[in-house]
Order: sequence, then structure tokens, then C-alpha cells
Amino acid sequence: MKHVERGDEVYWLITTNISTDQGFSEERVASRQEEINKVEKQLGIKKTFLLNYPTMTLSSSSLIKMVPEVSDVFNEVKPEVIYCVNRSDAHSDHRITFDAVLACTKSFRYPYVKKVMMYECLSETEFAPALPEKAFIPNYYVDISEYMEKKLEVMNVYASEIAEHPFPRSERNIKSLAVFRGASVGVEYAEAFQLLKFIDK
Repeated sequence: MKHVERGDEVYWLITTNISTDQGFSEERVASRQEEINKVEKQLGIKKTFLLNYPTMTLSSSSLIKMVPEVSDVFNEVKPEVIYCVNRSDAHSDHRITFDAVLACTKSFRYPYVKKVMMYECLSETEFAPALPEKAFIPNYYVDISEYMEKKLEVMNVYASEIAEHPFPRSERNIKSLAVFRGASVGVEYAEAFQLLKFIDK
């Protein structure tokens, strides 16, 4: 929302999807697509790319096909700033997605990329193994105080992904994390990222 307000073009890459072949009902498949469409409109996203890999099936062998697909998206969009899931998230789909995205940030092949950041995802980042080499270490903070209520409104579009506290992705916990990250840097609400690469050019 902050990017769009500043006049930036925002694109969304979704690597996995659900289908009836996986046992999901037609209603659930349709409602997920409706959720995506609603979020796309509410955030002002210019274009969404769907790779449609079956959810919870990504593995290292998926990278052979996925890396060229991500590369095609990047070469079409030419993103300057990339936000990606955390490399050590508990969800294996997140870890494979991270590997595919990072493979497409080499400066000699993707010279337009200036900044690469990982974001934290409630229910996945905090459940990653508590090992030093897998820790999410925030070092880049964005003040979202003006956008907090709108963020909660958008998050609630994902009806199947939100539940009551103490479920990690509850409205209360989303807001609590923003309060904590904000308090870390002296603002009311913030989002935290781990900056992996920043090329000042």
C-alpha cells in the first residue's frame, strides 16, 4: 500500500495453488481465487503471476522448472525491490520458493534488482528451528502506522487463513507483531524485514 501510494508499480508472484485434484472442494478452490482477486484490488497490485504448483509439494527437484519460470517473471517485470518469504520458514514451500527467487537475483543476469529482503510470516517464521544459522534477524523496518487498519482489513479477506488467538495468524497477533516491531524502532506500528542485498545505484 505504501509503495502504491508513492507511485510504485507492485507485482505479486504466487508459486503454489490448490485444486480439486488435491482433495479441495470446488467451493474452496473458487473462494481462494476470489480472495486473491480481492487482495489484488485492495492493494492496487498491477499484475499477479500464478505458477500453480500444488501446495505442500515443492521440493529441491521443483527448482529445475521453477527457477526459469521465476526468471521469466523477473525479466518481464524488471523489479528493483524484491520481498521474499524467509529462507528458514517452517513451511517447506517457503524454503523452496526462497531458493528459486534468490537464484534470480544475480546482478550479472538481473541488473535491475537493487534490493532483496525477506519478510516474516506468522505461523511459519517463528516456528522455524531455533538455530543460529536459521534465525530471522530483522535489520530493516518500515513504518506502517498509517496503514495498520487497512492491513488488518486486507488480512481478513483470507478467511480460511485467519483464526482466533492463540492461533498465530489471528488479528490480535498480526497487530501485536506490528506493535512489537514498531516499539523496536520508535513508531506505533512497523513491519520488519531482513535485508539480504542492497545495491545503491
